[in-house]
Amino acid sequence: MLTITQALVDQIVAHARKDHPDEACGVVAGSAASDRPERFIPMLNAAMSPTFYEFDSGDLLKLYREMDDRDEEPVVIYHSHTATEAYPSRTDISYANEPGAHYVLVSTADTDGLGDFQFRSYRIVEGEVTEEEVKVVESY
Repeated sequence: MLTITQALVDQIVAHARKDHPDEACGVVAGSAASDRPERFIPMLNAAMSPTFYEFDSGDLLKLYREMDDRDEEPVVIYHSHTATEAYPSRTDISYANEPGAHYVLVSTADTDGLGDFQFRSYRIVEGEVTEEEVKVVESY
């Protein structure tokens, strides 16, 4: 289960809406081994595409060095889908290389009639996708 604050959900959704029609992407870092997302880090989609996201390799290297210095890890890796449901694509699955992370997808398309976005979380380990419950809290 992903436990995340409403403030972080709002920031992720706002980033997805801001970058629309391109996919947005980023990380929420947290203290190593805590499984608690705390520090919101929006990233640039280097692909600048409505159907694909890609972290800039230089930005990603800088981020991982910064997280190491702060004893953090990527608790949440997020990106948006602009025209499809919030479910990992084959490409998303192939790029998922953090088995301990929660992979959050936000869809800015109303694909289910339940509103103007979907916010869903998955664990992706060795190509296996498992959806998990998202518990939104006011604070930890």
